Amino acid sequence: MQPALSITRLSLSEFRNYRQLHLEASAAPVVLTGANGAGKTNILEAISLFTPGRGMRSSPYNEILRETAKVPQWAVAISLDGAEGRQSLGTSWESDAPGSRKSMTDGQVAKGSGVFSSAIRVIWLTPAMDRLFAGPAGDRRRFLDRMVTTMDSTHPSRISAFEKLMRERNKLLSEHEFDASWVNVLEIQMAATGVAIAAARLEALDNLQGHINGSFGENHCSLFPSSRLVLEGIIEGLLRENPAVHCEDEYRKMLYDSRNSDQAAGRTLIGPHRSDMIVYHLEKDIQARRCSTGEQKALLTGLILAHAKTVKSGFNGYMPILLLDEIAAHLDEQRRGELFDELCRLRSQCWMTGTDRTQFAALEDRAQFFQVSDGCVN
Repeated sequence: MQPALSITRLSLSEFRNYRQLHLEASAAPVVLTGANGAGKTNILEAISLFTPGRGMRSSPYNEILRETAKVPQWAVAISLDGAEGRQSLGTSWESDAPGSRKSMTDGQVAKGSGVFSSAIRVIWLTPAMDRLFAGPAGDRRRFLDRMVTTMDSTHPSRISAFEKLMRERNKLLSEHEFDASWVNVLEIQMAATGVAIAAARLEALDNLQGHINGSFGENHCSLFPSSRLVLEGIIEGLLRENPAVHCEDEYRKMLYDSRNSDQAAGRTLIGPHRSDMIVYHLEKDIQARRCSTGEQKALLTGLILAHAKTVKSGFNGYMPILLLDEIAAHLDEQRRGELFDELCRLRSQCWMTGTDRTQFAALEDRAQFFQVSDGCVN
């Protein structure tokens, strides 16, 4: 039997609308139902904080603290059964020391952006992502980078480093007479970091596409269609044809040649921060942005499932924790049933939210149900 990753206990303190919460769970799918504003998504957000970054909402940490908190600190703790046995993980933030949040593993302080990556991987799907394919390139780029991060926890640090270098270069170029020698240094570092970002994206996308292509023959009639993924970007195009060292030299020359145009624009016009991921409906061979709203939702759900299976192949056979916010709202009964069957077949501990319990009727004897009401869970 394939191994299962599961959260067996979740504790919140002064988190959003929860003063205190202690929730016990089994490895089965978890369904959280209740009215809008009751706090269902807050629970999913808490779990998402065991990933690099600011979680599924990307909220400033001070906004997470409960408005009427008696202590200036929020905290999240989980007990986890997984690849390294039973573990206790915790993360917290306090307003009196408003730097980065603190992380704990089995009672020991842990540091680094990927401190939890050996123990847990988390993937989420939220209503805000429904227009991903028709929205701006930046949304798809951030979505891609989150996918990369679940396979490579060092990816966010590369992006942060590149953005810092780019800001410094933009600031220098904004000066009438800038220090050319210092700009040269920044451009050399930007070239190395930018190519590393593009290479990580290409590797992750190739792994994901390989998984999709490998299962295409058996799943081409699935209610969740398969995707064809294309990464558009100058550096990515260079990497497809050339070694990384050559690409670094080429990108550095591009940055040098574009100084005047970048100076006039007030920003850097070439780089991995301009790339875009184009998604195609594989069976129909049309861009996802041209598909109907229902087809886009199905494509996105199928892409999330394929991503989860890809992560599993590189995570000792463990499925990542899935967070599906309001997943049933825009899926018809047939697609909901197929999704639930797939989640159970994969032995995924998936945390799902919805306002109507009847939408999860197909899971009644296979999932654990919790009713959420104004910061309380029954």
